[in-house]
Amino acid sequence: MAPSSTLGEFEHLVLLAVLGLGDDARAISLREEIAEKAERSVTRGGLYTALERLEAKGLLSWKVEASTPERGGLPRRVYSLTPDGLEALRSQARVLQRMTQGVHDLLHPS
Repeated sequence: MAPSSTLGEFEHLVLLAVLGLGDDARAISLREEIAEKAERSVTRGGLYTALERLEAKGLLSWKVEASTPERGGLPRRVYSLTPDGLEALRSQARVLQRMTQGVHDLLHPS
């Protein structure tokens, strides 16, 4: 990932969801994962816009999964992180770790 390229909060959540879901990282699963774990409502349009943006940044890729009868012959995309996407998450994690050093007690009072 280029040093000047940063992740927005929602992009960060999408990449984390893709990483966590692994081979199950389909749009509907991503929406459910973000809604459940981040307690955030996700529209289809918002998710697809973020997925396209992340793909354009080279952080995400997808492959077509074979169709099933339940989907009426329509294929699905399965998303995965690129090496740059994984590095972007690692970089964000390092930044957050550095930024929260010394303020842990304020963030997590007893």
